[in-house]
Amino acid sequence: MKKILVPIDFSDEAKYACKVASQIAKKTNSEIILLHMLDIPTVAIDPLETNNLRGGGQAIFIMKAIHKKFEKYKSLPFFEGIKITEDVKFHKAFDGVIEESKKNKVDLIVMGSQGATGLKEMLVGSNTEKVVRHSDIPVLVIKHDVENFKINDIVFASDFSKESKRSFSDVIAFANTFNATLHLLFINTIHNFEPTSTTRKKLNDFVADFDIKEYTLNIHNDITIEEGILNFGKEINADIIAINTHGRSGLSQLFSESISKELANHALRPIITFKI
Repeated sequence: MKKILVPIDFSDEAKYACKVASQIAKKTNSEIILLHMLDIPTVAIDPLETNNLRGGGQAIFIMKAIHKKFEKYKSLPFFEGIKITEDVKFHKAFDGVIEESKKNKVDLIVMGSQGATGLKEMLVGSNTEKVVRHSDIPVLVIKHDVENFKINDIVFASDFSKESKRSFSDVIAFANTFNATLHLLFINTIHNFEPTSTTRKKLNDFVADFDIKEYTLNIHNDITIEEGILNFGKEINADIIAINTHGRSGLSQLFSESISKELANHALRPIITFKI
């Protein structure tokens, strides 16, 4: 891992993402790219192009103000000793994030998530979900302040289909970066039920094709897939939840079921997504 992209809007949630990204960067000796997106028409950047001096002046004023914010931001103590690159782009948020991640050959995107409570709400129907759906690289979603970001136990929830094998090497590589144990998890629900013997064979066949250092195989019965993931994560006190996503449908198919308010409070664990 060499480059980590963190989209920021200078909110508390963005700061939480930056703090986690900085801890990963120190462990992996990576550079952090701080990206701020401005949804301003491109023509406003160059007053000579449109003879709109006022528009250009406003853009210059905005850029200076953002630069001051960046300077203050980069002085936060958790950034000390890390190479930081700041970037401002005039784009729709998720378009710009995807474009910059490709242009800079980024290895990981770390994003904060605002105002959500459940796992579905945390990732679906927002700019975060759009980035998750379209990103070809892993996206780590942080919802709250994590003072000491350590990854010892990763829950990898999947249906363990042949399709999901395509990104599993990336999951293993991420776990190896932190010397973490992978807990492979299949959720059995009344709508998604299969015999334990069938699931065990599926899990064993799945891992047989990979070299995994530390792992466990788990079958968990629950009311919904989402509740099963969150409850199992709580049960083993997981540090992070890893899931696959499909570019064609985002997460809406996987997390189509509702979640209770009581369980929503358990969705604070960081979530990392790997595109199939």
